[in-house]
Amino acid sequence: MSSQPAPIVIGYDGSPGSRAALNWAAAVAERTEAPVRITGAFEIMIDTQPTPGYVVPLEAARAAAEEALLAAATELRGERPALRVESTLVDGGAPTVLIEASRDARLVVLGSRGLGGWSGLVLGSVALQVTAHAESPVVVIPHGVTPEVHDELTVVVGVDGSKPAEKAIGFAFEQAAAMQAKVVALHAWANPFLTYASGAAMLQFDQEEVLEDSRLLVSESVAGAAAEYPDVQWTIELAGGSAALALTERSGTADLLVVGSRGRGGFTGLLLGSVSQSALHRTRCPIAVVR
Repeated sequence: MSSQPAPIVIGYDGSPGSRAALNWAAAVAERTEAPVRITGAFEIMIDTQPTPGYVVPLEAARAAAEEALLAAATELRGERPALRVESTLVDGGAPTVLIEASRDARLVVLGSRGLGGWSGLVLGSVALQVTAHAESPVVVIPHGVTPEVHDELTVVVGVDGSKPAEKAIGFAFEQAAAMQAKVVALHAWANPFLTYASGAAMLQFDQEEVLEDSRLLVSESVAGAAAEYPDVQWTIELAGGSAALALTERSGTADLLVVGSRGRGGFTGLLLGSVSQSALHRTRCPIAVVR
C-alpha cells in the first residue's frame, strides 16, 4: 500500500498575508499533485481589561475560528476542484503549531506578517521563528508584494558551496521542474584580500581567476541536481560584493528565491544566517528557506 504524499501546509489566520500564502501554495499543490492542509492556531488570550458586558465564550471563539478555516477550504475547493484540501485548527501559538506541522509536511507556506504583526515590520515574529525551526522547507510570501507574472519563470538559488546550499539547490530544481521554470544559480564573490585585512583592499588580485574559481564552485554544486532534473534549464550568475544584496536585487525579477538556512559565513550556533535573514526581510518575491 502506497503512503499518502506529504501535504503542503499553509499557515492561515485570515490576514491578507495568509490569503496570499494560500493562493501561492494552491498553485504549487496543483502543479505537484500534493494535498493542501490549511492550518490555523487557536491560542487563548487573556484580556486583563475586558470590555464590560462583552465576553466571548471560549467555545464560540473556537467555533468561529474553525468556521473561517472551513470557509477558506470550501472556497479553494470551488476554485481548484482537483485539489485535495483539508483544514485543521490546532490549540497553541502559531509558531509552535506550524513548526510541529512541518515534521510531516512537504512544505510550509505563510505570509511574512499575520493579524498579530506590528504594521512597521516587514517580517513578523511567526515567520522568523518558523523559518528558523521548521523541519521542512518554508516559503514566505512578502508583505504587500504581488508576484509578477513573467514570460519566463525563474527560480533563483543562492550558491556558496555549503551543505545548506546543496539542499537549497535540490529544492530549487524540484520547484523549477514543477513550475516549468529555469534556475539561476547565483554566487556572490568578493576580493579575497578583504577576508584577511581591511587595509589590504588595494592589493592586486587576478579577478578572472576568482571568477573562474567561482564558476567552477557553482558548476560542481549544481551538478547533482542538474543530473536529477535534466529537463530544467539553468545558468550561472556571478555578482561582486554582498551575497544578501545580490539576492535581494535579483529577487526583483524572480518568481521564487531559494536560500539555505546558513552559509559558509554563519556561526554554528545560529539557526538562520545573516544572508538568509537579510533576504527574508528584503526580498521582492516569494522566498524559500531550506534547512
